[in-house]
Amino acid sequence: MTMLASVADRTGIRTRHQRACASRAGADCDCDCKPSYQAQVWDARAQRQVWRTARTLTEARRWRQDAAVAVRAGTLRASDGRTLKAVADEWLIGARSGVIRNRSGDPYKPSAVRSYEAALKLRVFPKLGTAQFGAVRRVDLQDLVDRLHVQGLSASAVRCAILPLRAIYRRAVSRGEITTNPTSGIELPAIRSREKQIVSPDRAHELIAALPQRDRPLWATALFAGLRRGELRALRWEDVDIEGGVIHVRRGWDAIEGEIAPKSAKGKRTVPIAAVLRGHLTDHWLRGGTGSLVFGEDGRPFRGETPLIRARVAWKAAGLESITLHECRHTFASLMIAAGVNAKSLSTYMGHANIATTFDLYGHLMPGNEGEAAALLDAYLAPSADTTE
Repeated sequence: MTMLASVADRTGIRTRHQRACASRAGADCDCDCKPSYQAQVWDARAQRQVWRTARTLTEARRWRQDAAVAVRAGTLRASDGRTLKAVADEWLIGARSGVIRNRSGDPYKPSAVRSYEAALKLRVFPKLGTAQFGAVRRVDLQDLVDRLHVQGLSASAVRCAILPLRAIYRRAVSRGEITTNPTSGIELPAIRSREKQIVSPDRAHELIAALPQRDRPLWATALFAGLRRGELRALRWEDVDIEGGVIHVRRGWDAIEGEIAPKSAKGKRTVPIAAVLRGHLTDHWLRGGTGSLVFGEDGRPFRGETPLIRARVAWKAAGLESITLHECRHTFASLMIAAGVNAKSLSTYMGHANIATTFDLYGHLMPGNEGEAAALLDAYLAPSADTTE
């Protein structure tokens, strides 16, 4: 080993020669060898070494000086040696059991945990699964994002690959297991989502009228009450108070887990039944709605795509553009806004976790441009103006 390497060892920096280098046999380092340098700092609290590989000796020395200060200040800690895959698998178990919750404090939905697990196995583990959890850097994750994007993955798929990592590292930081979240500041490709389809009241009635009789109550509830697909599948007659004019949303449905709690704590809510919906629900009940589920099929919730397939056939025959159940939910929100329902009430009826979500999704539909604001102010001031003349 060269004298340079010996000095480096005494300063806490080890020289790492290439495999073919003559220094490995006790000779001097080859001129073609491009060694790297592994700097080490002792973490007395963790009783482990903190290390980093650098391309030059100067870079290694600089990192070691900064790392020594950071370790003493407690802002840098040694990794416990677990791999990213090991930590992620443990996190998935906790999320699945309900021990680990989302940022709102609610349990993760089973479908969310399944999508996180699939994204990790398919996109993340092949490249970073064996890396030490605490040693993963922002640049490593940025390289992963860039690589996935270059491979042709959609912007949405790339973001879905990073979402579980954000949750895992956020929890590790909050528990003091690591000091830096490498997912912070990652540049992700922009998602260009298509504009949400929202139908007018007249078209909503046309869409419902074109459907088979048995499907009209389901689509009317989606359009005029805004329930999510899983909430529609789990809706029971005991939750529908036609006389009182409200629907109590108390549960959802997952394709694998079956009946589950609503999406969030705010998901449990009471939604008003408009007169146009009351008629559909009343007729549905009188025609044999004696089962426990409002929209069940043979005692089970309707299959996810079955009503949509039947509806598409009926709408195509009637020359109408189809709409999805989720677009029905957007339509309900737009109708409530047009009717003058305030944002706080709308947020409650939609079951959003907070009102910010409502503004983000539907703020552009609310009165607020210059012309609308002036018209609203004029209408409010008109009575007082008349009294002063």
